[in-house]
Amino acid sequence: MINLITKLLLWMRNGGLKLLIFAGVLLLVWGTFAPVGTVVWWLDRGADNLEIRTRKLYQRMNGDENDSNKTEAKHCYIVFLTGVGDTSAYQLSSGEAAFLDSLEEKQPQCLTVRDVFPYSAANQDIAGQKIFELLENFVERADGWLESTKYLLQLRNVWRMAISADNRYGFIYNQAIALSIAEQMENQQPIPSSSEQPIQLILMGTSGGVQVALAAAPYLDRWLPVDITIVSFGGVFDGNEGFNVAQHIYHLRGERDLIENIGGIVFPSRWRWTIASPYNRARRQQRYTADSSGNHQHEGDQGYFGKEIAQDDGKTYLELTLEQTEKLPIWNHEPQSFQRKKVYLALKD
Repeated sequence: MINLITKLLLWMRNGGLKLLIFAGVLLLVWGTFAPVGTVVWWLDRGADNLEIRTRKLYQRMNGDENDSNKTEAKHCYIVFLTGVGDTSAYQLSSGEAAFLDSLEEKQPQCLTVRDVFPYSAANQDIAGQKIFELLENFVERADGWLESTKYLLQLRNVWRMAISADNRYGFIYNQAIALSIAEQMENQQPIPSSSEQPIQLILMGTSGGVQVALAAAPYLDRWLPVDITIVSFGGVFDGNEGFNVAQHIYHLRGERDLIENIGGIVFPSRWRWTIASPYNRARRQQRYTADSSGNHQHEGDQGYFGKEIAQDDGKTYLELTLEQTEKLPIWNHEPQSFQRKKVYLALKD
């Protein structure tokens, strides 16, 4: 312990303290203006673009081609939203990709959607912003202690997650993410619009992706004929959005995952004595279930999608996650009653 402190003090004396101060100021400034960036996007082109995209989606959903295919269409979608450690929806870790491949194989009635980046209102990866593209390229080439600069990219995503949970700016951000989800669902196959059989929509996520999934859920519930289930793998989320519309929320947490506790600490809506919060109402109605997924850490080779050996029987951390997911009572879906929702009208609410 003394050696560690000595090394830390030496590093700070040799310029590490200046680097920490610079990084802290940079993140504070960026975090302050991050909501402004979302609002500017909305005012500049986001609002009009969102309305145009919504009209197109509504027309496609209600077109003749959709009606002719709806009897053969699958009525289950699994949408996966990545954690704050990822920089693109197109660069899932090998464990995440293997997890979704396995679900597709074992649940052939469902389609998987993997192309939604939950930390961008425009559904662009980090490389879509020049400053973060440069930082990402630097991180890829960094060695030694400079590799720690990768956390700047993660903190950028954390700020976006915070915007999703912010009741001042979140409605802009979350509406855009919800539309991206619906568009990617439509790209997999035309979304069935029959009122006779609702769609089973399973929103899965890890880390901050769960917050974004929950916040997008009310819009998807309003726009589409869906029954929504949320599955969280070590998710960090508040207790407001999504809990009133989800059929059930399953929160799987690793025994060594200290990060997932943050949501229950920093968000008052998750505190037990805020009895009127949507989170606590869902708990009382038994629509929220928290359970252990195994001996997982929050991320990495021993995280929920890690491929290291986790048990004496040879099972990997990924296999433990798959095992717990397959046990969830969501694969024999019983539809709930609902009324058909209109996409374009919902935009005006």
